[in-house]
Amino acid sequence: MGKLVSLFALVCLLAPLQPSPAIAQAAPKTPRKVMVRVQPDYPEIFKNGHFQGKVVAEVTVLPNGNVSHVDIKSGNPMFAELASKALMKWKYAPEPDKTVEEVAINFNSSN
Repeated sequence: MGKLVSLFALVCLLAPLQPSPAIAQAAPKTPRKVMVRVQPDYPEIFKNGHFQGKVVAEVTVLPNGNVSHVDIKSGNPMFAELASKALMKWKYAPEPDKTVEEVAINFNSSN
């Protein structure tokens, strides 16, 4: 009987007292259209060495479509600088507000 009471007490502690509130999910963000896409430099020494990698960045885009800031989120540091320089040259479609866009750039020696 003591074990049953202990088990009941444990279940009561673990069970929520009230139902958890529903969490609203935001609608998926539509990416802003890229009007001018500049490919990053990919030095021959990297190509010849078959160095590959992916850089993920968040770019801050002004209402006029110019990129004002690049924040590298992940990727090979060897490619991050090259990706950042190219992304600063991208041009997006104008919109009323500043936006932050996620961009992934792949560096592949077979390209």
